[in-house]
Amino acid sequence: MHASLTTGAAVRQACRSGAWRTQTSGLAAGYAQANLVILPAADAADFLLFCERNPKPCPLLDVTAPGDPTPRIAAPDADLRTDLPGYRVWRRGELVAEVSEIRDLWRDDLVAFLIGCSFTFEAALLREGVPVRHVELGRNVPMYRTNIPCTPAGRFHGPLVVSMRPMKPAEAIRAVEITSRFPAVHGAPVHWGDPLALGITALDQPDFGEAVPIYPGEQPVFWACGVTPQAAVMAAKPEFCITHQPGMMLVTDLRDADLAT
Repeated sequence: MHASLTTGAAVRQACRSGAWRTQTSGLAAGYAQANLVILPAADAADFLLFCERNPKPCPLLDVTAPGDPTPRIAAPDADLRTDLPGYRVWRRGELVAEVSEIRDLWRDDLVAFLIGCSFTFEAALLREGVPVRHVELGRNVPMYRTNIPCTPAGRFHGPLVVSMRPMKPAEAIRAVEITSRFPAVHGAPVHWGDPLALGITALDQPDFGEAVPIYPGEQPVFWACGVTPQAAVMAAKPEFCITHQPGMMLVTDLRDADLAT
């Protein structure tokens, strides 16, 4: 199944049919992946401003019109109600359900935000011979809350969330060079080295995703993460919100090469 999911359209169809229900890292190499946040129109302006003020963790790829489940720029034939492997449903900042589709929850006032995902630049790292541990192990990337606050906007605020990939120093330097070319999907790392500088005390206990081993001679390298908006939702407690399940992205029709600078 994995070998046949070589395009964004193929991954979305597999999700829509129920054939794919797990994380999307490593799928459809060369196609950009996106985090998802869906909010009522009453909260959309504040959240849009939150993204504009925090472009490192929240780089916007597309925003839909109220009530429209199709991202006209990122994937013009997609249906955001069915085309991700899994969704989270939030009410007043509390996670109330994890579901495989949201057709029965869709409303005419909902606005969807697609936010760039670091899974996009992993194909570029692998092409250059830079290892990506969670892809090698078939796991979800480990993600951590930090002690760095995002810039608030309206009701939205909260900590920066980061994803981590262990690398040797020479690999990390090359990773900085490669990912700096992709500002639309988080760009260069925000930190490299001591996790305590970010307030992270236990790398083997990520807040989201799955832990990966760090081998002798390696150091953790941290990128801003598109799960940051979920932390903002928990803090802001909007009446209703839908997000992707961590690691379960929308695979778009955008090509990573087109997002590179």
